[in-house]
Amino acid sequence: MRVAIFLFFIFLTDFSYAQEAVKPRPSPLNMCKAVYKTSYLRIIYSQPHKRGRTVFGGLAPYEKVWRAGANDATEITLIGEITLAGHVLKAGTYSLFVVPHPASWTIVLNSNLGQWGAFNYDITKDVLRVEAPTETSDVIYEPFTILIEQSNEKGAIRFLWDNVRVSIPFLFK
Repeated sequence: MRVAIFLFFIFLTDFSYAQEAVKPRPSPLNMCKAVYKTSYLRIIYSQPHKRGRTVFGGLAPYEKVWRAGANDATEITLIGEITLAGHVLKAGTYSLFVVPHPASWTIVLNSNLGQWGAFNYDITKDVLRVEAPTETSDVIYEPFTILIEQSNEKGAIRFLWDNVRVSIPFLFK
């Protein structure tokens, strides 16, 4: 009887060490980067998915500041100065926000870091605001994606989601 009780407790504790499988995040973390000589550009963001929902005018409302991703505000880090859409931007880390409009986006770089979403967005901390036209694509992009396309010192940051594409040029200094 003692052996049976002993085996029962051994068997019971074996189950207590079992762990639930780790589930993938609904909006996984993603990163893109570009390097030229001693300069570096990196964007870190969480990648929401469309999942049959209305994206622009829905998940990302028109005329309102959006975090350009999910979870934490998207961050862009620069080592070295760059020109972004014709504007000089000093080295540093910035929060990246977007104000979607039907025919264009306002791309916003803000000095307030570590934000969750755009709930504490402060316009007085804006470092740069640039307008970029939207393009309609025949391709539907299920996950929100930020790409950096680069050719030597020139390149473009591309935002892709649903059937919308936005591009802003950059130049390493």
